Amino acid sequence: MSHAELSEVEGSNFVLETVHHDGSILAIIILDSFHRPGVNFFTPENFSQQVAYLRHPRGKVIEAHLHNPVHREVLVTQEVLHIKRGRVRVDFYDVQKLYLESRILHTGDTIILVSGGHGFEILDETEMIEVKQGPYLGDNDKTRFAGISSAEARLSKVAYDTCE
Repeated sequence: MSHAELSEVEGSNFVLETVHHDGSILAIIILDSFHRPGVNFFTPENFSQQVAYLRHPRGKVIEAHLHNPVHREVLVTQEVLHIKRGRVRVDFYDVQKLYLESRILHTGDTIILVSGGHGFEILDETEMIEVKQGPYLGDNDKTRFAGISSAEARLSKVAYDTCE
């Protein structure tokens, strides 16, 4: 069974949610309302995609640096979507392509898609930024399958469609 872990609460608004299914993380959702000083990583060190929120005061200097060549093996593509503008329903599926549940993402929200399957319905005109590991392998990069219809969508009780 899938479930949500509301990892961070500011005031009475949820700002961070981890969506689980059978002990695996499907996604991490960071709402636009998340604000915390410093460097805040949302992903564990062992994830192949590292995502953090950084908030620094004016004048903060981040030391110049290079990233060293390091051999890494990526077995599953993880992707990050930032909703620049709009509203999107994301549908979650397990690895057997069985539908689990859905969430609504709004302007400014970010989602880290970690495992399982996913599909989207654009609810309002939307602009998104997508980040994922490369190189892109074309048709070998993903398996497409028939998703659910709008009528079949089950929004979790923690869905953010009313949290503007």
